[in-house]
Amino acid sequence: MNKCLYLVGVDGSEWGDRATERAVHLAKQTGAQVKLVYVLSWPAVQPMMVEEVAPPIILDQDEEEKQVTKNVLEPLKRKYSGADVPITTELVWGDPALVLHDCAKEERANMLFVGRRGRSRFADLILGSVANKLAHCIGIPLVLVP
Repeated sequence: MNKCLYLVGVDGSEWGDRATERAVHLAKQTGAQVKLVYVLSWPAVQPMMVEEVAPPIILDQDEEEKQVTKNVLEPLKRKYSGADVPITTELVWGDPALVLHDCAKEERANMLFVGRRGRSRFADLILGSVANKLAHCIGIPLVLVP
């Protein structure tokens, strides 16, 4: 029997950090593995380029990946290294809702954890939140962490 997998959508926000905390806590109780997924949006597919609505244009993709790994993924993995829970990370380019949906399906995740909000409340209002989009299509238990 395969070990349970809890997928966590992280974005560097406090809500993503709390989603990680909740997933690791539950994984410790259930013996599950945790996979943290950070999705970088392609600037070319952003509908608007207004501060707080879409991220700034990324000129150096390799540098952006290094910064996300260094400032978000590695610190989260280090923070929970003593939890005795296997934690892996992945950085993917694309639409956050689509990437998390596809990753959950491909990895056969048992549960998906996301923060109730992301980095920008204004963008959530204008574009619709990742959590809201996932709630309509994910097909596995979705934990919205406040």
